[in-house]
Amino acid sequence: MKKLVVLTGAGISAESGIKTFRDADGLWEGHDVMEVASAIGWQKNPALMLDFYNKRRKQLQEVQPNRGHFILAELEQYFDVHIITQNVDNLHEKAGSTNVLHLHGELLKARSTKDENYILDWENDLNEQHRDLKGFPMRPHIVWFGEAVPAMEDAIDLAEQAAIFVVVGTSLQVYPAASLMHYTRPEIPIFYIDPKPASVIELANALEIIPHNGSDGLKILQNRLTKLI
Repeated sequence: MKKLVVLTGAGISAESGIKTFRDADGLWEGHDVMEVASAIGWQKNPALMLDFYNKRRKQLQEVQPNRGHFILAELEQYFDVHIITQNVDNLHEKAGSTNVLHLHGELLKARSTKDENYILDWENDLNEQHRDLKGFPMRPHIVWFGEAVPAMEDAIDLAEQAAIFVVVGTSLQVYPAASLMHYTRPEIPIFYIDPKPASVIELANALEIIPHNGSDGLKILQNRLTKLI
């Protein structure tokens, strides 16, 4: 099977009712993103950030995957599909995708503030009293602004191996994720699905823009790719 690598962003989850912050002047659920999504914010007010992510967990449990998520899972019948997502939700997994790499962490996990390899599944509220085995506080397993992206090397490896590369629902404004398409081999096709696609420069590949939302754009792409098999 050909390796189909897909980079997904907030746009695909927005169709399921999960709010983004880039469409609202930098506010995320009424908060300045630097207050609730940065290393500085955690140092300044961990209680605020814990409350914020506890509410996001509850919201996530109330939403379901949309058609775009299910189409990506269905494509595993025909391709070796690997999803690299900037999203911290679990909607790809709930839809049935089996190879999902979370660049920016996972909302339903928590990790030690001391040992970054101590990570637990965590669907319930997280508070300042929760500690790891050595007594250090636990924090949301999220990559915040100002922090390194540990999964980036794995994502680059996938981009380099791709036979087809697809970008869905991302503004291509968040780095280093936005640079991934530039690691692909120049002879492979790239498809960019977004109702308001960003400009893409200095790309050697054949690029096709599908100016639709994730569900509609992925349906168009699914029909096209499966006819070529």
